[in-house]
Amino acid sequence: MISVVIPVYNLEKYIEYTLDSVLAQNISDIEIILVDDMSTDNSVAAINKYKARHIEAPIRLIEPGKKLKAHGARNLGIRESGGRYIAFLDGDDLWMEGKLEKQLKLMEEKKCGFCYTGYEFADKDANPMGKVVKVPSKISYRKALCNTTIFTSTVIFDTEIVPKEELVFPDIKSEDTALWFKLLRKGYKACGVTENLVLYRRIGNSLSSDKSDSARRIWNLYRQSEKLPFIYSCFCFIGWGFNAVKRRI
Repeated sequence: MISVVIPVYNLEKYIEYTLDSVLAQNISDIEIILVDDMSTDNSVAAINKYKARHIEAPIRLIEPGKKLKAHGARNLGIRESGGRYIAFLDGDDLWMEGKLEKQLKLMEEKKCGFCYTGYEFADKDANPMGKVVKVPSKISYRKALCNTTIFTSTVIFDTEIVPKEELVFPDIKSEDTALWFKLLRKGYKACGVTENLVLYRRIGNSLSSDKSDSARRIWNLYRQSEKLPFIYSCFCFIGWGFNAVKRRI
């Protein structure tokens, strides 16, 4: 079974389309775990209405009743998951048809612990912007330090290779990148489906849209999380900056 973990915070405008993209996958054994992070809009009502219209769909809504932030919501979803495979999807992004099927096939062939895909930027209305981020077919820890190309909504893990105990997002900014770094540093193998299989909806006030904040976050990961030497951090930072610009032009 595949467990799809979706953190939700004030996404009533988008969550229905996100769920549609999951249910459109050609996978029969799947569960969808939504974790509401104290939304102040009508996200919970929108999800419950969706569940009522799709009573056959294996959708679970978890309301922990306290603020967890994105990392905590994902961690709770992981703990509650029952599948061998755990996939992540942000509540405003969309999966393309066949996304999971293609990843499972590649993971079986390559025997890799986790898999990612290419993706395309979209506007707030999910209209593709024509900028597809190409990903390598494989990536090492050293290469990942200079190229943070792994996007959370593309990732799926095989817990028979990467134990659930390892899948803990830390309480730091860029918690997803920090987790990829940790797992690659430990030697877990990652493989990539090089085609675009995800639409990354860019909402104007999203954290990742702030370029200066992104730079601070990646630098802090090098120095505080990965504890890289200053000179090597500078080398990686230059590489990261080059690749980050290339992804957005």
